[in-house]
Amino acid sequence: MKLTESQVEQFHLEGYLMLPNLFDEEEIGVLQRASDTVYALQREEVFRESDGKTARTAFAAHQYNEAFRRLGRHPRLIEPVEQLLDGQVYMHQYKVNAKAAFTGDVWQWHQDYGTWSRDDHMPEARAMNIALYVNDAVEFNGPLWMIPRSHRHGVFEAGHDLQTTSYPLWTLDKATITRLVDEGGIVSAHGKAGSVLMFYSTLVHCSPPNLSPWPRTVVYLSLCHVDNHIRRFKRPEWIAHRDFAPIESLPDDCLRQLALESVESAA
Repeated sequence: MKLTESQVEQFHLEGYLMLPNLFDEEEIGVLQRASDTVYALQREEVFRESDGKTARTAFAAHQYNEAFRRLGRHPRLIEPVEQLLDGQVYMHQYKVNAKAAFTGDVWQWHQDYGTWSRDDHMPEARAMNIALYVNDAVEFNGPLWMIPRSHRHGVFEAGHDLQTTSYPLWTLDKATITRLVDEGGIVSAHGKAGSVLMFYSTLVHCSPPNLSPWPRTVVYLSLCHVDNHIRRFKRPEWIAHRDFAPIESLPDDCLRQLALESVESAA
């Protein structure tokens, strides 16, 4: 799958691009069931919220769940990133982020490359996120907030927040966020289940808590150009991967085939 010239221009101008309804209802059904499965696992890769019970994020789910393994090699996700990064990519990080109904906590204002640079010694920002919405992201269930064009400023100074949530994060201060919002405003990245959001690794973003009765799950593939792989191995392998081999895409119908295989095995 290739992006159009206008889509590429939009991505570089604003720092993000939304692709509505890229995956169909059958494919999303496979991933919704897979999400419930991984959130219920008692594994070190599955972070919990501060209550110690509610799933916050499942790292490296492609290594222990077949549906997410296939999604991590899906051409609709891999090929547009290869186009934008001008070459083959490897999986730097894989997350299935939960924002559970009523209890899903905040993700503070941050830049992803800020963390990848400081913690993992990734040389350049030749990496980016591509996110698939497994549920509808609406105004009320903790959607991603982004500051358009903030990717153009490079990496900001950040503090290591170890207190706000159960997961440590390099976060930006209030004065920086206020200045950036005065310049670019805030966009709330609403989207139907099956939509895909691509954004620069230097784009400043966050997400508010979910106080609604509707859960919100998003799968993030953090993909990096193979020549730009990390040089430091401070964090666990399941957070910052060590396999720098280029991803080989699967057939476009790989998730539908999994749904068919499940039906056949149950018959």
